[in-house]
Amino acid sequence: MSEIQAISGNPGGRLPFAPEGWPFIIPTLLLLTVSVALQWWVPSIILVLLLTFMLNFFRDPERLAPAGEGLFICPADGKVIRADSDADGGQSGLRVDIFMNVFDVHVNRAPMSGRITHMKYFPGNFINASFEHAGEENERNRFEMETESGKIAFTQIAGLVARRIVSYAAVGDHVEAGQRIGMIRFGSRVNCEVPAGYELCVKLGDKVVAGKTIVARKAGG
Repeated sequence: MSEIQAISGNPGGRLPFAPEGWPFIIPTLLLLTVSVALQWWVPSIILVLLLTFMLNFFRDPERLAPAGEGLFICPADGKVIRADSDADGGQSGLRVDIFMNVFDVHVNRAPMSGRITHMKYFPGNFINASFEHAGEENERNRFEMETESGKIAFTQIAGLVARRIVSYAAVGDHVEAGQRIGMIRFGSRVNCEVPAGYELCVKLGDKVVAGKTIVARKAGG
């Protein structure tokens, strides 16, 4: 069943893998051990491939966010599938959407330092996250933050095979730029709403890295 799970603190910082991965990694490793012990080579090969995929998917590397004022830092690893003005939403700011495939790191990070003022979970469908309308129809979790540069927002969106959005933060929490705030299991996307007065630093098709790539910079900064 689809759901959102809130987890306090910053659990991803202690180990090289997101904690949500252990219920998948440990059973697979145990099955692989048994399969090898029994010399079941075909199942062993399949389990090795599956374990390799899971270790890659749930990896959670340490990242050092770039320092500086007026920086909107990328909240997700992936590919930029939209980077333009947010005219569709009736806003004067910018819109940057990032698509994460199953080979990207899926731990999401805060794009700026500030306080989380609002979070809202929307149940929904599970269409391909690369489609534009996925942001309105799919299961998603929207964050709103108050920062020194004004209000920002970003939304975790489940994808075709994603079935769980996990949050590490709660309303009222103060987070630092680049801090882990949650993850989405398997293919998904994150939509960013950048306030007015910012200039884009990425373009359509760019490969971006959570907590490192600068998505936008305050004009004149």
